[in-house]
Amino acid sequence: MKNSYLPLSLVLTGLLSAPAMAQTAPPAGAPAGTRPAGAPGQAPAAKPVLPQTPQGAGRLTGIIQDAATKKPVEYATVALLPMAGNTPIDGTVCDERGRFSLKGLAAGSYRLQVSFVGYTSRTQNVIITDGATDLGTLTLQSAAQKLGEVTVTGEREVVETKPDRIVYNADKDITNSGGTAADVLRKVPLVNVDPDGNVELRGTSNVRVLINNKPSGIVASSVADAMKQIPADQIKSVEVITTPSAKYDAEGTGGIINIILKKNSLEGVNGSVGLAGGTRSSNGNATLNYRKGKVGLTSSVSGFAFYSPNRNDLVRYLKSPNGTETKQLDQDGDGNTLGGGGFGRLGLDYDPAQYHNLTLSVQGNLFRNSGNYDQFNNVLLPVSSQFTRDTERRFRTQSYDLSGSYTRTFEQKRREWSVLAQHTRNRNVQAYYLDQFAGNTSENLAKNYREESDNLARNLETTLQTDYAHPFSETALLETGAKAILRRVSSDYDVFNSPSVRSLDPVYNPDRSNLFDYNQDVLSAYGTYGFSASKKVSFKLGARAENTRINGNFQQQQTENSGVTQNYTNVLPNLSMSYQPQNPKKPGQTLRLAYSRRIQRPQIFFLNPFINSSDTLNISYGNPQLRPELTDSYEINYTTFVKGAVLNMSTYARRTGNAIESYRFVDEQGVNNQTFRNIGRNATYGVSLFGSVKPLPKWDVSGNVNVYYVSLKSPALGLNNSGVMYNLNLNSGYKFEKGLSLQFFGGLNSPRVQLQGKQAAWTFYSVGLRKNLLKDKADLTLNADNFLSATRNLRSILDTDQFRQESNNYIYLRGVRLAFNYRFGKASTQPQKRRKSIQNDDTKQGSDGGQGQGQQ
Repeated sequence: MKNSYLPLSLVLTGLLSAPAMAQTAPPAGAPAGTRPAGAPGQAPAAKPVLPQTPQGAGRLTGIIQDAATKKPVEYATVALLPMAGNTPIDGTVCDERGRFSLKGLAAGSYRLQVSFVGYTSRTQNVIITDGATDLGTLTLQSAAQKLGEVTVTGEREVVETKPDRIVYNADKDITNSGGTAADVLRKVPLVNVDPDGNVELRGTSNVRVLINNKPSGIVASSVADAMKQIPADQIKSVEVITTPSAKYDAEGTGGIINIILKKNSLEGVNGSVGLAGGTRSSNGNATLNYRKGKVGLTSSVSGFAFYSPNRNDLVRYLKSPNGTETKQLDQDGDGNTLGGGGFGRLGLDYDPAQYHNLTLSVQGNLFRNSGNYDQFNNVLLPVSSQFTRDTERRFRTQSYDLSGSYTRTFEQKRREWSVLAQHTRNRNVQAYYLDQFAGNTSENLAKNYREESDNLARNLETTLQTDYAHPFSETALLETGAKAILRRVSSDYDVFNSPSVRSLDPVYNPDRSNLFDYNQDVLSAYGTYGFSASKKVSFKLGARAENTRINGNFQQQQTENSGVTQNYTNVLPNLSMSYQPQNPKKPGQTLRLAYSRRIQRPQIFFLNPFINSSDTLNISYGNPQLRPELTDSYEINYTTFVKGAVLNMSTYARRTGNAIESYRFVDEQGVNNQTFRNIGRNATYGVSLFGSVKPLPKWDVSGNVNVYYVSLKSPALGLNNSGVMYNLNLNSGYKFEKGLSLQFFGGLNSPRVQLQGKQAAWTFYSVGLRKNLLKDKADLTLNADNFLSATRNLRSILDTDQFRQESNNYIYLRGVRLAFNYRFGKASTQPQKRRKSIQNDDTKQGSDGGQGQGQQ
């Protein structure tokens, strides 16, 4: 078995050694940086073709940089004007390195005008000859604002569109203040977050969530729980990548959601403190940063608490072969949940010499919640009975991520080599304690049964990665790399229950207890090549090869459970083509076509065989025999910029084989079982539209509409379902005088089509008012969420050949919170270095906090 790892090991060794042998003499000057703060992402456009323009042999080139940071101003607009008049003779948009080039110009005297959002326009006289004229580096002065004593340059839009992703700048939306990451994700275009906190991207939950381009133990067991732990005030932006290239792990068939936390890039000492109190949640957070010369430190810590009452009811009908329905069960319950925890991170980066960078970071989290739930059960079939259950649930988890990287850049722009390593640990315990009473009462004399259980789950993950990028020309770039991910997962669950009515004290039940160990190793290598076929057309071709080895076993073998061993290799290609029409009236206009094949491996959330029977009439558990999904994704994307407005339209299709879906059935005892199976085929066809505009200089509006058709088919189970779904949202902000601003967000999600039923539609909205204080060193924000109604009913209907079930889950979402933030420190900006980070986007993650299956 080990010998089959040799080819990939040789690739890894070669990539680690070859670039290190390259020797370059470092010239004077700093290496190129990255996007300046405040630069909205716009697709580059080549030089417009204007037939009426006088032609010649002249060529004009140059580079546009931020005057303060010396970083390139990506996609700045360059216009060539006559000495008299303002009608452009020619024009273009800078590329991602701030470079521009105008060709075929007639010799003579002209004016060159350079402009970009967040910067003061620059106009200067130029003389063009019959040869090449290089203007060198031209700088733009930012329209700077003072925030306390910290100078922030430029002004980003709330939502930006880039050629391969959409970016939501969370720190520009005041309705996020005092909230959590779940509040932020609800406002991201193309992303859906239901009232339970489950995350979807374009209608699929098969999405990988990264934090700072890296996987994190905080999301290992539940994305929904993780989003409650990260304060919104520490999030800078969220990136949505729907068709990732081969350099990303091939997992996440729906795409990637990358949460970027705020990071220090300022010289000196600076930081912030924040405190928020509300009816549903409260939190506090602080940051402290230091940077001087070659050394930078970033640190943050936060704590939070939340309170959530809930109530629900359920009715189930059994179906006879002739279609007659008979009521089998009525349930009604209510309870509350109280939780809290903390999140912290510490980062160090060091530049020992020019073209060399080292980083080291650690982050960790603690999370706890507990709750009581009382439920009355009226069982009509197969044997009539009535009983009440008083259940106490407890959950606690802690995790940490330790990562380090070395990045070697070169004098040759875009040439780069990096080595990265990361170790992640997640440990969580879920437990419940229940007392059962005869009839509709909770008096101690009526108690006739007791049960308790705890499930300890561990997830250890070690990652080694290397990447190398080599430019062959200004328009041709080769990227290659290799990666190893080693996962060690375990689930140890014990159940104790009353042996009889006369002996209520719980005793260990070996038939319902077990230890499940699961090891997964993934070795991969990739290569991508991007090049321009002409001035208007560019391509990016790539493929990724991944070998997966899985070994799972049970300490106590049971007849219904057996070990699992899998070994498979997948080659996953992708292709993208970009076309820039070079329309002089619409600079930045881009048409992009993309195809990718991706894989979705089930994580322990789906595999864990522990049977969660806290509700004996509705049990849930995972399936260790699940196989991975394979998805083919197609997308056509069009972006244009018209008079300050951004318009992005896309049509897409996803076809998934061996799809993993939730499956429910009622057994002979009348118990509803929920687990997961590879059902067969899924297909999604959709259209999305995003636009942003500034009707007035101080008013910005953006919105997103996503409509798609879903088809779910399982020939093996004889099941199918289909339907049209949609979601839309609107985000608007207005800046008044004297530091006062107002923000609104609203969203609507249609009913959800599921394999065996559907879930009701839901809405979400929030309003925020902010006032800057203390000479802009501080701000006070008042937010109100869903204030017109106390609850949201997450109604769902299950309809199978065996039964029909209707349930109402009332979630309390109305909330008001007041947040205060204070910033301190004297600082100045510094150009950022090019750095790499690990991106383990390779597993299908659980997203509902353990509610959908066995505990973890």
